[in-house]
Amino acid sequence: MKTYSAKKEDIVRQWYVVDATDQTLGRMATQIATILRGKHKPIFTPHLDCGDYVIVINAEKIRVTGNKLDEKFYYRHSGYPGGLKSISLRDQLQRFPDRVITEAVRRMLPKNLLALQILKKLKVYAGPEHPHSAQNPEPLKF
Repeated sequence: MKTYSAKKEDIVRQWYVVDATDQTLGRMATQIATILRGKHKPIFTPHLDCGDYVIVINAEKIRVTGNKLDEKFYYRHSGYPGGLKSISLRDQLQRFPDRVITEAVRRMLPKNLLALQILKKLKVYAGPEHPHSAQNPEPLKF
């Protein structure tokens, strides 16, 4: 018996929509990462992008547990001395709620070039509207 390895022609992609209202950030991000990667399919192949598209709406209504709103920080560096910038989760949710979910999912993907390709299939929107209604996304419940 030979091991099955999927080919690009065999991959069929679906679209899913996730409502992030009152969802816990980490638990939702792990399941989104699984779907984006394609691990829920029987034809999963680690070196290919065989996952589906995921649309996340109401990103501003995400829920976190504990004191993470004030104690969790996102860091970035400009590359210059003294160029370390930080922003708390509370401020990030007010300014850019879509980046919070994108970063949580990005950090759960493999650290290689395949992750960049997989992350392009994630569409995050702060409000309840999204422009992907032509793809007929199926609602995804966790």
